[in-house]
Amino acid sequence: MLSVESIADRARRTPDKAAVILGGSGTILTYRELDAAANRGAHVLRAAGVAAGDAIAMCLENGYGFFNVTWALIRCGAIVVPISARLTAKEIAFIVEDSGAKMLITSSGIDADLDTLARMTPHVIRFVAGADTPGYRYWDAETNAASTDAIVDEGEGSTMLYSSGTTGRPKGVHRRSTGGSSGVFDSAVRIFGMLGLDDGMVYLSPAPLYHSAPFAWSMATVLVGGTVVIMKRFDAEQALELIERCRVTIGQWVPTHFVRLLKLDEATRHTYDLSSLKVAVHAAAPCPVPIKRAMIDWWGPILFEYFGSTEQSALTFITSDEWLTHPGSVGRCQRGILHICDDSGEPVPTGTTGQVYSEGGVNFDYHNDPEKTAQSRNHLGWTSVGDIGYLDQEGYLYLTDRKNFMIISGGVNVYPQEIENLLVTHPRVADAAVIGTPHPDLGEQVTAIVQPLDMADATPAFAETLKSWVRSELSGVKVPKRIEFRETLPRLPTGKMVKHTLRQEYS
Repeated sequence: MLSVESIADRARRTPDKAAVILGGSGTILTYRELDAAANRGAHVLRAAGVAAGDAIAMCLENGYGFFNVTWALIRCGAIVVPISARLTAKEIAFIVEDSGAKMLITSSGIDADLDTLARMTPHVIRFVAGADTPGYRYWDAETNAASTDAIVDEGEGSTMLYSSGTTGRPKGVHRRSTGGSSGVFDSAVRIFGMLGLDDGMVYLSPAPLYHSAPFAWSMATVLVGGTVVIMKRFDAEQALELIERCRVTIGQWVPTHFVRLLKLDEATRHTYDLSSLKVAVHAAAPCPVPIKRAMIDWWGPILFEYFGSTEQSALTFITSDEWLTHPGSVGRCQRGILHICDDSGEPVPTGTTGQVYSEGGVNFDYHNDPEKTAQSRNHLGWTSVGDIGYLDQEGYLYLTDRKNFMIISGGVNVYPQEIENLLVTHPRVADAAVIGTPHPDLGEQVTAIVQPLDMADATPAFAETLKSWVRSELSGVKVPKRIEFRETLPRLPTGKMVKHTLRQEYS
């Protein structure tokens, strides 16, 4: 049975149970150790002047330190602002300033240059973990010397997560549904309950913990008494090995993970014992139909899909059995009511493609951006994050793309996602992005940037092969007029493509 308890209660009842396992090394963080580390961190934070309601930025790579710092902040009643460890110093400094953070807690293991980051954040208290660094207070030394007793004025923290920034600068998201420390984790706990999970769950997180879903699901796992297995970075074969070694029962994935798993050779794919895996949840983007069908054929009907966002304005859910009768759908709404609207915000008939709005979902606003907040509402007060799709007669939602990614070619709306979903199924393609680039007659032309499995295929002949192949499956307006090849594409560790950088480059 699923029950939510504090980390302190878990530490008293199951002190030696693994709360976190580092996938690479196998190092275990027990509930006793997590509780003690959170208390030490809370004492250091209080001594540094952190009060309830203060925004505190944390930029940490995947590791048990991420959990220690998060729960220390929550116990202090702080607003936790997780930041990607892959960002540059300038990008990190922007979020620190925009969020109004009083403090930055970072690590010597992040990608950014710490000296530059210190110069760009002169007005905040700075801590660093991992290695003592000039310009920072040393988190490890101060927490090691602190008490393991609970602080006397323990609070109830909350979070402010920043959007991925796939279409521009990231925006901080305030959610106003449920305050308190469980507010950002309640959707994950709710889904755990829908899936019939309990405190015996072993959750594999192959994605970076700073991102909304892995963050919420990992923290929710320890709230319900399970074990989190984390990967430093996603590697397809290592993910299979961890499922076998740690007896993983549930994993959370994105379509890019599935594509890379399926690109493994047959012998490798069937080397590992995956019998412990009972649930495979995926989100972040709609999964190409052939890819999802292949995963169900391989892993069985254990795939569950949901559609949400950092804003959590809507939540849909679909099982494998439902999906097989509604291929391509991301499910039916589990929170509020979904509506499809035209460009003026008016509802459109069932089956008509338009912008997805939610009525009665989580209320949110964008930090320091009232204009963007206003743009996310229509005149009826329904909220939208810019997704495009349609509802069928049974209320199943089908997503076609993001509004910002739409290409208008010769006056015709073209949604790149459909073309991308087809391209990645080609046996010689590893990844693909489709964008609109300027064209003197059409306004925009459909352009595909393709990452081949073998760069020897980066030839004009293969480009023509791909065009012909797409033409056999889709209408002529959707066939890329231009195909470029690259060794890698700018995809976030969460699996989302950073299209605005591609558009800027190819425009």
